[in-house]
Amino acid sequence: MDNRNEVDIAIVGAGAAGIAAGRQLADNLGDKGVSFRILEARDRVGGRGWTVAGLAADPLDFGCHWLHSADRNPFVAIAEAAGFAIDRSPAPWSRLAGNAAFATAEDQTAFRAAREAFWERVHAAAETGEDRPASDLADPASPWNPLIAAGSTWANGVEPDRVSTLDHWRYDETPVNWRLPAGYGALIAAHAEGLPVTLGCAVARIDHRGTTIRLETAAGTLRARRVIVTVPPPVLLVGGIVFDPALPGTLAAAAGLPLGLADKLFLALDRPEIVPVEGQVYGRTDRTAIGAYHLRPLGRPIIEGYFGGMVARELERGGMPAFFAHAADELAALFGSDIRARLRPLAATAWALDPRALGSYSAALPGFADARARLARPVDGRIFFAGEATAPDQFSTAHGALLSGRTAADAALASLA
Repeated sequence: MDNRNEVDIAIVGAGAAGIAAGRQLADNLGDKGVSFRILEARDRVGGRGWTVAGLAADPLDFGCHWLHSADRNPFVAIAEAAGFAIDRSPAPWSRLAGNAAFATAEDQTAFRAAREAFWERVHAAAETGEDRPASDLADPASPWNPLIAAGSTWANGVEPDRVSTLDHWRYDETPVNWRLPAGYGALIAAHAEGLPVTLGCAVARIDHRGTTIRLETAAGTLRARRVIVTVPPPVLLVGGIVFDPALPGTLAAAAGLPLGLADKLFLALDRPEIVPVEGQVYGRTDRTAIGAYHLRPLGRPIIEGYFGGMVARELERGGMPAFFAHAADELAALFGSDIRARLRPLAATAWALDPRALGSYSAALPGFADARARLARPVDGRIFFAGEATAPDQFSTAHGALLSGRTAADAALASLA
């Protein structure tokens, strides 16, 4: 197939997974005569990888930002090949540094020890095959439980009571985390260059009753022999795409993989010297509904605030004023009230309110650790699924999405043979 309304493989979604699937096909088709097209509902590529320029002197990553497990992250090689600079300085959370939220340095050390012990108990429980809420393993006597829970909201997008012990244990990472000064979203967009992407083309229905699959889109009907679906699980659940016949098994798996929420607030700082370069502070240490603040990342005159879980959902409802008020109060308590006059809001994300995302990254509910494998399972050897939520041990990352896209592309291409 190779005409305007027919392709061999249709890819739904141009985020990291969809782009990776398209790139894998483009690099491996050779003279096979197989055609493909990527359909994207947004007016841009990248999905939850989104770099925004023009709001500050330097680009801002609204979505994924860190090259996690950078010593084996395939995006590192892609960045080097594309000429993207990589900052290899250690992440602020990986080192003990002055943190004004702690009364003493000993308190900070005690917190880190308590946090490590908590996750060790979670993983020890998972090794026995248990899949239950991580919060069950909290030490009821620990004064650091609220801050440990806050850390879970930034890392997992949810509080520990919504973290599956088994799923968390399966996550495989290294402690190496690097950055892209030009933006992770910009790299993902560059990876899409030259691919056949149709923007503003939402897929409403996938009719797989006949020999040829019909995709009803905003631009008309596209026929395909195979389809790779890369949209986030919540979008499937709310009927963002209707399958005909329905796919109850796929939707049941998606229900166990709601997206957690991690939002960012970007603040300009007109006297940057008043806070340390590459510092990290917590809004407080005695509650979970707080922000974490990365001070002057890469030496830039900004503060990046991170908000996750329930507090992020609450702040999204209030928009930028709510995010800014919350952050200004916490930063003033840490650095003195004079800092308020030095702060200017630049942008705040709202991933839960984005109808094409409905969250930031997947967190398997307790009891649903196996939902990732079920969601990734092809349907009838013709419909394939990809995205970070389907990654068995690299979920919640852009490179996990990329690897899943490559896997789905290889499977779709092999099925045509």
